[in-house]
Amino acid sequence: MSVWIAIGATAVGCYLVKLAGLLVPAHALERPSVQRLAALLPVALLAALTAQQTFSTGGSLALDARAAGVGAAAVALALRAPFLVVVGAAVAVTAGARALVG
Repeated sequence: MSVWIAIGATAVGCYLVKLAGLLVPAHALERPSVQRLAALLPVALLAALTAQQTFSTGGSLALDARAAGVGAAAVALALRAPFLVVVGAAVAVTAGARALVG
């Protein structure tokens, strides 16, 4: 039964967060600092998720083939490669590193 309480509490919490967002006055959202933050926040969240998925395994720090793939993607991005080339480079380097290391 405690699982259903947690699900209900989460649903109510999500609704309240959504309601709080709707109750923010429009003039507060038109500030330049708020608009800059809103533009940069998704990038920061995506970077944090990528770092967490790349450098952790079961709650501990891990440097393995995934880190090599992210490094290859970073190099491809620095060379201004198209998105599919960046993804392909990351996949190829990760697969190659896993094949070599095991």
